[in-house]
Amino acid sequence: MPKPIQFTDFKSDARIVQGRVLLCALVILFMLGALVARMYYLQVVQFDYHSTLSENNRVHVQPVPPTRGRIHDRNGIVLAENRPSYSLNITRERVPDLPATLELLEELLELDAESKQRAARRLQQRRRPFEAVPIMFELSEEQIARLAVNQFRLPGVEVQASFVRHYPLGEMFAHAIGYVGRINEAELQRIDTVAYAGTHYIGKTGIERQYEDWLHGTVGYEEVETNARGRVLRVLKRTDPLPGHDLTLHLDVRLQQIAKEALAGRRGAVVAIDPATGGVLAFVSQPSFNPNLFVTGISHADYAALLDSLDRPLFNRVLRGQYPPGSTIKQMVALAGLEHNVATRTSRVYDPGFYQLPNHSHRFRNWNRRGDGWVDMRFSIARSNDTFFYDLSHKLGIDRMHEFLSQFGLGQRVALDMHEEQAGLLPSREWKRAARGQPWYPGETLIAGIGQGYMMATPLQLAHSTALTANRGVWMRPRLLKDAEGLEPDTSDTPANIELNNPDNWDFIIDAMEDVMHASHGTARASAQGAEYRIAGKTGTAQVVAIAQGEEYDSEALQERHRDHALFVGFAPADDPQIAVAVMVENGESGGRVAAPVARALFDAWLLPPAGAGDLLVQDAVLESGL
Repeated sequence: MPKPIQFTDFKSDARIVQGRVLLCALVILFMLGALVARMYYLQVVQFDYHSTLSENNRVHVQPVPPTRGRIHDRNGIVLAENRPSYSLNITRERVPDLPATLELLEELLELDAESKQRAARRLQQRRRPFEAVPIMFELSEEQIARLAVNQFRLPGVEVQASFVRHYPLGEMFAHAIGYVGRINEAELQRIDTVAYAGTHYIGKTGIERQYEDWLHGTVGYEEVETNARGRVLRVLKRTDPLPGHDLTLHLDVRLQQIAKEALAGRRGAVVAIDPATGGVLAFVSQPSFNPNLFVTGISHADYAALLDSLDRPLFNRVLRGQYPPGSTIKQMVALAGLEHNVATRTSRVYDPGFYQLPNHSHRFRNWNRRGDGWVDMRFSIARSNDTFFYDLSHKLGIDRMHEFLSQFGLGQRVALDMHEEQAGLLPSREWKRAARGQPWYPGETLIAGIGQGYMMATPLQLAHSTALTANRGVWMRPRLLKDAEGLEPDTSDTPANIELNNPDNWDFIIDAMEDVMHASHGTARASAQGAEYRIAGKTGTAQVVAIAQGEEYDSEALQERHRDHALFVGFAPADDPQIAVAVMVENGESGGRVAAPVARALFDAWLLPPAGAGDLLVQDAVLESGL
């Protein structure tokens, strides 16, 4: 049978449709209510908060780095300045795809692998949010043009004009002035990040580091309006930065150049001090390096060349070079003998060419193997007779010798503003027991009396002790800073002056030092010939390798770097000291023949009217420094 026909129940269907429509209307009304409530909450309840966020998206506060203070020599010649440079900066938060952006920059600027790696390392360093990071410096005009044409492809990348530190005299003052470099992770942990906002450089060595706070200045700020891509549209408000303070040093460009030329390319150090002030007039460590290489980041190849060089150009010989002072301390040992009454000015010792301790067979040799016969103190200083000082040291003993020589600054840091300075070593019984776990032996006292053995001193310490002798015991700590408005080095810890029981002993010792230069038996008489003033000096030779008992020093048989160091200390004029000098020439062998002529060149340059060549040196420096 056929199925019955079903008729549609229109009333039932209408009720279903109406229910569904009502449900949809309720859902829509609920959603509209939630949306309105959310809009009310965001636009009314949280109006202040979101308006601030919106404003911050449009307005940004950017730091304005201060201009670093300049550094001048005593005559106003610029030693460190700031030069304009164009750098490539990236704000990481505004770059949608950093790897792709770096690849595009590599293509546009034709970067090598090292430059790309350096840029990636800089971007990984910790920094403030939305702080621009410079990844390249000193862009060429062609590079700037390529970036400008492709700017639409480089969101978050911009070219910025800034100042970069520059050292116009290059390597001449590298060890004294030092250099600035990029702030590294360790430095970020200790500096005030607010004070260094927008600044990417900090003093690394030398004066640049010593007076960093004074040279840096105070950061400024500006409020800028930006678009959605982070591009600055206009500056709304600006607080100008305060530039760093300029410094004037005691250093003299002309004297520095003459000292450098007098060394004639040999490894060594020269220090000249004004005894009246302690101001360092010349500060030469040779070989040197170009500090400009370090400012924006030195390449691996350049750094490896400096680091691997046998001549160690990065090594500051003036402050960190610790050498046996040799005979340059004999005048101080003689003064100690006079003060402790173990010898007189007329005490005599017979010199057969060696010295032996009582009941010992070991011979301590005099440099003159034939001996000088009967010698007194004044002759022994001028002749640099070792035998006399072996005997004097034995009578003094290491305890009294250590106590007296420490008054001259040996074995301690003496400078006011040279943080890299090493203390050297003035040995004592206590030191050897603590450092070596051994007792002190009498033979070691003899060796210490001629500035050998454990004793070590820096060229700066030798120059200072010489200036102290020239001042007849008045302490003036060596310093590089001459003038900076409102800044004075702290001199509160300056040691007490040396007070002798008999002040006339100063005159006797200085007279003996004059004999070194002007007497017929003086070890540096050749260097004083024709001088228009009197010089007080002392030569020295310091062993680099030991020579076995019974053998003689043979220069030809030794490697060049195993030969003796040549030293000289002195001041002039002897009756009115205006300059004290210490010279150390590595492996120079003869203090009188090699080191003393260097000091004589400085004495002439400082005390006599400058010759035409000297004037040209200063003129050239002025032109190079841009004054």
